[in-house]
Amino acid sequence: MQETGGSRYETLVRSLSANGVDLETVEARLRAQTVETPSWGYGNSGTRFATFPRPGVPRNPFEKLEDAAQVHKHTGICPSVAIHIPWDEVGDYDKLQEHAHSLGLRIGAVNPNLFQDPDYKLGSVCHPDPRVRRKAIDHLVECVGIGRRVDSSLLSLWFADGTNYAGQDSFVQRRQRMIECLSEVYESMPRTMEMLVEYKLYEPAFYHTDLADWGTALLVCQRLGHRAKVLVDLGHHAQGVNVEHIVATLLDEGRLGGFHFNNRKYGDDDLIVGSIEPFELFLIYVQLAEGEPGGEHSIAYMIDQSHNIEPKIEAMLLSVCNLQESYAKALLVNREALQAAQLSGDVLGAHRIMMEAYSTDVRPLCAKVREDLGASADPISAFCDGDYSKQVMEARRDGAQAAWQ
Repeated sequence: MQETGGSRYETLVRSLSANGVDLETVEARLRAQTVETPSWGYGNSGTRFATFPRPGVPRNPFEKLEDAAQVHKHTGICPSVAIHIPWDEVGDYDKLQEHAHSLGLRIGAVNPNLFQDPDYKLGSVCHPDPRVRRKAIDHLVECVGIGRRVDSSLLSLWFADGTNYAGQDSFVQRRQRMIECLSEVYESMPRTMEMLVEYKLYEPAFYHTDLADWGTALLVCQRLGHRAKVLVDLGHHAQGVNVEHIVATLLDEGRLGGFHFNNRKYGDDDLIVGSIEPFELFLIYVQLAEGEPGGEHSIAYMIDQSHNIEPKIEAMLLSVCNLQESYAKALLVNREALQAAQLSGDVLGAHRIMMEAYSTDVRPLCAKVREDLGASADPISAFCDGDYSKQVMEARRDGAQAAWQ
């Protein structure tokens, strides 16, 4: 006879208790988990060849927030939404913030756009022309001001700056330009705001990228000040890179400011997190769970995905559920036994402790925690059983849909 959700949870409780797991602490940390969703994840997106529209996609930032509220409603852990400027530019940011609050949300990280303006063909803050660099600085400072208006504590930066050919520009001069520009922006930020500096191995520049890895990003942050920290994006690495090692190192340095969750098979695909490498996601969370600083300057956990062919809200719900389950498994690792095995040189013993946590079916635990939060035990089914999609398809028939281009 198949177990019900409640009996599956009780079975799991007995198993975990027998293994000495402090379930009360695990559930408390799961209830405290938060993940920020991106406004752009609710709009139309696609590949380099086409964008694929879907019925009911938001037409403006206000409707994006309404979709994000559905994700928070059913998962219980997504109270903030990142915005992208100018994609989410509005005439009245107070009104946008009020709308977010009315939905039980808040505005999260502010993300400037320094990669779509034709002036940025040769870079933005690294551009050889002082006029273009000034334009980039002004936009960044503008986004700091928007952050002040919406009570955001994060300025999230990704740059497409780089070169396509050897000799095109000076590596050192480009780096110096970047530091000079970002120093001005850093000084314009309120003391309650942190600057997150993201890196990416390649693309759109194919000879060199100015911020190609965690080391180059960290060095820039160290030059700027203690409120500049590295933002790790799971998809921005070469194949086979040990991302969990990077996370551990940045945590140890006190410089991990945020993590962008997604997944990829070949390049920066922005697929649903956990859809390709769920074990890697677990290993990353093992490091995060151990090193979370908490307090005023906690790590910003964010989703950064492009849902090209799948329905947007359901894709975001699945992503958040995958994150909840990976975090839960990481919290089940017997840290005391693991350290004992490590110190005694018990290689397979240590590995088996990790595998035991990873192999645990934590879905009943996560369902129970969501219900504790007033959310849905089964978020996707609960959303699909409702009439929200039908309502917005009807309400949003007219007008231009939001898209990342």
